[in-house]
Amino acid sequence: MTPFGEKLRALRDARGMTQAELASALDVSPAYLSALEHGKRGAPSWAFMQKVIQYFGLIWDDAERLHDLARLSKPKVTIDTSGMDERATRAANLLAQRIGRLTDRELDQLLAFLSDQPRAG
Repeated sequence: MTPFGEKLRALRDARGMTQAELASALDVSPAYLSALEHGKRGAPSWAFMQKVIQYFGLIWDDAERLHDLARLSKPKVTIDTSGMDERATRAANLLAQRIGRLTDRELDQLLAFLSDQPRAG
């Protein structure tokens, strides 16, 4: 599941809607909505995002957060390390090989490290 898919499911669940009901309201197929929720589709289009924002009545901060989640919801990521230190290439390759085996704790630590929050030290 992607961050966007998780949020979309939470919005839908909060309204007590099925995927089919929300898909109909947003004028998309239930299969497309399911693929978004399960991370089998990449980030949604701007037009689709506007439909979601309008349908759920999201205001400024919530709409911006949803856009941020969509930008972080590409299930297939490419990292271009050309021209960088060889350690960057090694790190990217190791992450690609091992990300599926990281524990919840390790993923949380990695996310905390990579987030925009200031780090001590």
